[in-house]
Amino acid sequence: MKTELIDVSPTRKEIKIEIAPDVVRAAYDRVSDRYTKAANVPGFRKGHAPRSVIRTRFKSEIRGEVLQELVPEAIGQAIEEHSLDTIGEPNVHLDNDDALQTFGEEPISVHVNVEVLPRVELGQYKGIEVTRRVRPVAEEDIDHVISGLRENSASLLPVEDRGAELADTVTVTFNGKFLDTPEAEDINVDDVDVELGGPGVQQEFTDNLLGAQADDEKTFTVDYPADFTSKGLAGKRVEYLARVSAVRHKELPELDDEWAASLNEEFSSLANLRTKIREDLEARAGTEAEHRLRSELMRQLAEKHPFEVPETLIEHQTTNRLETVVRDMMNRGIDPRKTELNWAGAREELRGQAEEDVRGSMLLERIAEEEGLNVTPEEIEAEIEAIALGSRQPKEQVRAALTKDGGDRSIASRMRNRKALDLLVENANITEEEWKEETTKAEPEAASEAEQS
Repeated sequence: MKTELIDVSPTRKEIKIEIAPDVVRAAYDRVSDRYTKAANVPGFRKGHAPRSVIRTRFKSEIRGEVLQELVPEAIGQAIEEHSLDTIGEPNVHLDNDDALQTFGEEPISVHVNVEVLPRVELGQYKGIEVTRRVRPVAEEDIDHVISGLRENSASLLPVEDRGAELADTVTVTFNGKFLDTPEAEDINVDDVDVELGGPGVQQEFTDNLLGAQADDEKTFTVDYPADFTSKGLAGKRVEYLARVSAVRHKELPELDDEWAASLNEEFSSLANLRTKIREDLEARAGTEAEHRLRSELMRQLAEKHPFEVPETLIEHQTTNRLETVVRDMMNRGIDPRKTELNWAGAREELRGQAEEDVRGSMLLERIAEEEGLNVTPEEIEAEIEAIALGSRQPKEQVRAALTKDGGDRSIASRMRNRKALDLLVENANITEEEWKEETTKAEPEAASEAEQS
């Protein structure tokens, strides 16, 4: 067998393969003999028909099996001969169709296009200069958290001596009719709580329910905007008959030690609660600063190491990112199938991010190799326990799922990349600087994605 390797690019290779006539004849004879033994040909006892008759009667089947036997084996040998680290399936083309008409008299020539992992040559990866900025926690931040806790602790008390006011919650049963399409099915919903002036509440509901009391009935029309979140209501005019069953107002708890203690037994006073909130916010700010620092390290590392990234890996990571977007939408109660999102455009936008994810992952893998970083079975076991704890699933169930999908190897790779990134941080020249508000812009996810790719 003759082979010739052609470098198309660092990630794409072409192999020209020529399978010798004697090898083709041997395979042709073997397959023909198998058909001879098994075939029932009229006029001949089973297994006794002449080879020439068998080859004529089962011409396409025999040739197909010969090619299936010879070509994959030849491709595998050629890949091994040239020490190629291939990705995905090879793309195979037959060069000389005429050889199929005279099987075994001429060599069979094919050329194969394969994608390979490029050799990543490491330059500087230690001593990278980065800045760490930690967002300070202000008293207003603590007040905002406490305000949210009070809202969560609030009670809704009946209103009996007045009509509904802004911020009151009105419980209403609605019957709605589409004015532009009377044949459409009516809207009927019972006991809906409407916070007057609340977020997401159409202004017409607030305007028409102000002053309402229990047992009141109101009729009004709502013009929904064309970009309304509910596609079935977007751009529609609906006339509602609203029957009010209750009006309640929100009563916030007193901001005192008793309320703080009611949240959790670890809070002995309001001052103690504020201290705990500050500690939590400062810890979160430190974690966010670390993420930003690691993302900046990965950005600079990629800049210092430009190389071609395999298309197959980019497409795979793009799909992963798109699936994450879909899951996030579903978790927020949005049906991805009913959105008017330009999925082709979204995929193209995610593609650039995916390419950086793969580039970062390949660099971390190369650094781990260079530094001799490894992951022990004990470390994998601890990681599985952490996943089980985070997902609230039994450890053995998590282990079984990971083993089934090859996830244990994926975990080991991810942990190895994490160690490589830790090494980058440990060897970076880090400057501590004061917080600048502009750094709150959308933060890159390169570090976390590279660790997980």
